[in-house]
Amino acid sequence: MTQSATATDTVLSVRDLTVDFPTGDGVVHAVRGVSYELRSGEVLGIVGESGSGKSVTSMAVMGLLPKTARIAGSVRFRDEELLGLTDKEMTRVRGSKIAMIFQDPMTSLNPVYKIGYQLAEAVLAHNDVSRQTARRRAVELLDLVNIPQPDKRVDQYPHEFSGGMRQRVVIAIAMANDPDVIIADEPTTALDVTVQAQVLESLRAAQRETGAAMVLITHDLGVVAGQADRVLVMYAGKPVEIGTVEDIYYNPRMPYTLGLLGSLPRLDKREQERLTPIQGGPPSLVNLPPGCPFTPRCPLAQEICQTREPDLEPVDGSGFTAAGLRIHLSACHFKEQVARQDPADLFTATATDATLPAEFGAAPGAVEIVDNNNGTEDEIR
Repeated sequence: MTQSATATDTVLSVRDLTVDFPTGDGVVHAVRGVSYELRSGEVLGIVGESGSGKSVTSMAVMGLLPKTARIAGSVRFRDEELLGLTDKEMTRVRGSKIAMIFQDPMTSLNPVYKIGYQLAEAVLAHNDVSRQTARRRAVELLDLVNIPQPDKRVDQYPHEFSGGMRQRVVIAIAMANDPDVIIADEPTTALDVTVQAQVLESLRAAQRETGAAMVLITHDLGVVAGQADRVLVMYAGKPVEIGTVEDIYYNPRMPYTLGLLGSLPRLDKREQERLTPIQGGPPSLVNLPPGCPFTPRCPLAQEICQTREPDLEPVDGSGFTAAGLRIHLSACHFKEQVARQDPADLFTATATDATLPAEFGAAPGAVEIVDNNNGTEDEIR
């Protein structure tokens, strides 16, 4: 992690980003007002359950959503507005200035081309160099992400690599042109703990080599704790808490964040102590009812929670950035009460979906956004 970034070197600024998908059942409000700033060398972790809008947010930043998506707000890379650029104009940015690491490397790598060809292709797309130079760069990149015998592996196909090695190849492609921003979308999903550690080390190597800022999207809070400087927690398409890693892990002020922490296995807990899951599931993003979307699952919910959705507001006593902005923000009417709660005490009495009003539950046939992670489009189901 790095703490050297200042308020004057913002490389990526997202403001009031919204993404809607029209469907036969209604409009899916997949992203609802996401805002964040990413400074040089900083790692921002974005966490939340599946369907919370994490991946759709990153796809919108990269300009990879289908044409049917309705995108509004602002995405600025340094001084350039990215929303509204044509696909041809975005090719100047994608890969060279902002790179993305997708969740499944087998959908990112072409199975019929050798690894070296695909690495060299990323170099040639943005640099006027010879194929020999691009190949040497490919071998260098494989060595940087700790692929053994890179001069030989460069001539092998993706199926000859293990899952963890393929993911490291995708990381190598992302760092091929020394980008200013790397977006990593669930880079350690479906990997065992040992391989996960190797992939995370490759991510750290990529950041050291390129000096890039990073957006790390994951549902694994353990990964975020060891990698990120700041954390953005999303629920039902909207940020519900933003803060430093210390703020989020030791002083959460949103019941949802507290519930996520209670669901995380910890080494400092007693051997027989059970995890504390959040009962129920996220709501359908079609025709959300008024109020806070987390209300049906929240033990602290009161009448105001059903009628007014809370704004993302500063937490009392939090620190300030160099620009004079509060570091720790929470979207909860009762954020101060959360500070005195333990996950096990708070979520023991949470109601199940069967006892909730029908308008809050994810009804049968609800619309779900499914990422196919091939960098082209999302399916709407």
